[in-house]
Amino acid sequence: MSDHHHDNDGSVGSVETQVVRLFSAEAPLRLAGGATLGPVDVAYETYGTLAADRSNVVYICHALTGDAHAAGWHEGDRRPGWWDNLIGPGRPLDTDRFFVVASNILGGCRGTTGPGSPDPSTGQAYGMDFPLLDMADFVTVHRALLAHLGIPHLLVALGGSLGGMQVLEWSLTHPHDMSHAVIVAASSRLTAQNIAFSAVARRAITDDPNFAAGRYAALGTNPDVGLSIARMMAHITYMSEDALTAKFGRNAQIEGADPGFGIDFAVESYLDHQGQAFLERFDALSYLYLSRVMDYFDPFSRPDPLERVVADPVRYLLLSFDTDWRFSTAHTLRILAHLERAGLPVTFRELSSPYGHDSFLLVDPVYHATLRAFVDRALEVR
Repeated sequence: MSDHHHDNDGSVGSVETQVVRLFSAEAPLRLAGGATLGPVDVAYETYGTLAADRSNVVYICHALTGDAHAAGWHEGDRRPGWWDNLIGPGRPLDTDRFFVVASNILGGCRGTTGPGSPDPSTGQAYGMDFPLLDMADFVTVHRALLAHLGIPHLLVALGGSLGGMQVLEWSLTHPHDMSHAVIVAASSRLTAQNIAFSAVARRAITDDPNFAAGRYAALGTNPDVGLSIARMMAHITYMSEDALTAKFGRNAQIEGADPGFGIDFAVESYLDHQGQAFLERFDALSYLYLSRVMDYFDPFSRPDPLERVVADPVRYLLLSFDTDWRFSTAHTLRILAHLERAGLPVTFRELSSPYGHDSFLLVDPVYHATLRAFVDRALEVR
């Protein structure tokens, strides 16, 4: 937990990731698909102070390549946690008032059990023997962490992209767990185009010779080429065309260089850097497993999907960005239509931002003001 001695810049300061074992081989996690998994360790961080009545908790669900380190600084880091601009004293998720919990999802590779973790039956990494996951499994593990922390109820569950999909699933299946849900730049059902991008990314990984049918960890190799290409392509879909144009245009990487098939344009250099940097922090199998969960997510296709939340209403805030073409506003409007038809209290706002899907991670005054107003109101009416 972070201490209260913070700088004036609104940072939560120095933090550490904690790891807890929530399921064991004797009492395993039962997955939606029928398989069992144990032991299951979960990495998490907390910021701020839990109120005596435990009524000030905000739970953060992360996107595809996120982790538990949402805010503050780890020793030796060049940059703070991935949602640091949102979380801290005086920031929209004001840690002087809220207790914020962020965890790494099941199947991840940053402290929570995933396909790179040792399989107790072999002692080697699970690899492709790791069971397929469902959005519901992420929620089961989040709920187990809250039980471990002694937190019976959330003031707000909040997430962007895949994080928003987790929040939607959680609010539909266990609405009694939360009063408010914030879903940013997310989807209730991927389009064929969304799935197509993920399919190419996965193919880049699985066709890398070093992937070795998922046994690369045991063999001491890594599908670096495939994973970096997957990241490069995904990154293009996270940025708007205008953002790429504004940042790079058609600028040469090295002025006056002869044309060739290397890195001739600045945008090529940028993507190459993004792909290489990604290798330091993410596992190829986690990429496969987590992206596949998104493909199959379709909660409103279930029988009576809104029955539980109508009986125990959650207040929703749905946000989208006008230049996000990976999960365009149409995706959010689809969620809105389902919630409104059921008569649920829901606020929707399309935000104007030049940066595309990545906008949910960035500082935007209107975006942050909208979040601040919603969570402040949640605290007032609790």
